[in-house]
Amino acid sequence: MAYLTQFPAWTKLTEHRQQWFGAQLRDLFQEDESRFEKFSLQLDDFLLDISKHFITEETLSLLLQLANEATLPAWTNKMLAGDKINHTESRAALHIALRNKSKRPMLVDGLDVMPSVNRVLRQMRHFSDAVRTGQLTGFTGKKFTDVVNIGVGGSDLGTAMVCEALDPYASKDINVHFLSNIDGNHFQQITRHLNPETTLFIVASKTFTTQETMVNAETARLWLVNLIGDSQAVTDHFVAISSNIGAATKFGVAKENIFELWDWVGGRFSLWSAIGLPIALYVGMDHFEDFLAGACEMDEHFLTADYRNNLPVMMAMLGVWYINFFDVRAHAVLPYDQQLRGLPAYLCQAEMESNGKGVDRQGKPADYLTSPIVFGDAGTDGQHSFYQLLHQGTQFTTSDFIVAARPSHNMESHHEILISNYFAQTEAFMNGRGENEAIKSLKQQGYDDKMIKSLLPYKIFSGNKPSTSIMYKQLDPKTLGKLIALYEHKIFVQGVIWNINSFDQMGVELGKELARSIQAEIHDEKQVTSHDSSTNGLINYYKKLRGN
Repeated sequence: MAYLTQFPAWTKLTEHRQQWFGAQLRDLFQEDESRFEKFSLQLDDFLLDISKHFITEETLSLLLQLANEATLPAWTNKMLAGDKINHTESRAALHIALRNKSKRPMLVDGLDVMPSVNRVLRQMRHFSDAVRTGQLTGFTGKKFTDVVNIGVGGSDLGTAMVCEALDPYASKDINVHFLSNIDGNHFQQITRHLNPETTLFIVASKTFTTQETMVNAETARLWLVNLIGDSQAVTDHFVAISSNIGAATKFGVAKENIFELWDWVGGRFSLWSAIGLPIALYVGMDHFEDFLAGACEMDEHFLTADYRNNLPVMMAMLGVWYINFFDVRAHAVLPYDQQLRGLPAYLCQAEMESNGKGVDRQGKPADYLTSPIVFGDAGTDGQHSFYQLLHQGTQFTTSDFIVAARPSHNMESHHEILISNYFAQTEAFMNGRGENEAIKSLKQQGYDDKMIKSLLPYKIFSGNKPSTSIMYKQLDPKTLGKLIALYEHKIFVQGVIWNINSFDQMGVELGKELARSIQAEIHDEKQVTSHDSSTNGLINYYKKLRGN
């Protein structure tokens, strides 16, 4: 495969970029009043507005030419066929099979995985229904009131985000908690007010060896046994989501309460699997199935829509346009929905762990930028935090604004203020405020000419900050499934364009390996000398502060 920078479309895009120096987004709208209609896409009630970007039809045509030259159609077919596109780990990346509602077989190594996927879904329904109705109880016969998911990374972030987002659909009888940090404070914060007799623990680890997860699981087991006073209680209070059945049963989990995972599902793409069991327990399996159905609808759209009208493809190629031709290093995800406040953190992992790579599929250094830094917060909190930098800072960033037309609550006046800010911020990012507008505003506030001259430089906003607007009717399980699948496919497309493996995470391992060796060194009082002077000094100072 040719290097990305050698494709004809890359050369054309580099030349096309020159046309945008000095361009103003506001001028594009003045020149073409139909710009919104031309550059907004829909899937049912799901709207993607990309009109506030430095694009013309020529721009999009060149970007799609680049996608084709990078053989995006062929890579999509490889993913769909269950080929081992995760080549460094020799695995398929077939998470779309987990929400496959069509009759299409999904093959891995020549075998249709759909029977096993559907079997686990039936197991999840049976278990979640039994817990929610009180048919399945704890060791002392009491109904479960709290579920603690013990996981980290892909076994934590996605499910926690979805449970928070779907809170309006949740059972009032079950609370969910997510224990991920190895810091003992996290364990104590979660268990402080829990009753062990009514607490169910889910240990989510594909290998059942993840250090943070297993240390927390062992601590939870000790906590449970000490407070209930019988080690037999473990069987009734622990379930496992893992491919390591032997280790899970040795821990004390009953075989019927072990939910299978497969190596063709990457952790950060796994919330559609049994990793989503906390979701099913919290909102019910019917809503979880709706969540899967929404994702499946986005899958079918991605697989069948022409690229010009394909929401994930257009989002992905816009990212490539800015990252590789405008040198954008940071991208903000800004959900104007308190229920989606966990989405930026989830996408931090999904995007940066997937495409934060500097080596291509041939093992050669990439001579172009890949994943940007992803960050964000719920509106309007973010407006009183980092929006200052977005509006007037020296960093050129891009943004996604996300909102529902209808809130999940009945406080309509609150939603009117929220969505007014949503509209205002995208407009302000685009238009900014020029000198004349700033002077007019200061005069209206009663400032005299001397004060206006003094304040004027601080009141000018350059604007010209591109943003994508996403809007839908209401945040329900199906819509949330569409939204997450949209970003998953965007990540896949960008990985194809950048010729990197989006499905491994080698960079996660180095720190863990070093931590294991350091852990042995901090158990004695000897001075550590085996590292660089800074690390040695930090470890030795820690030992001094720790004392005996």
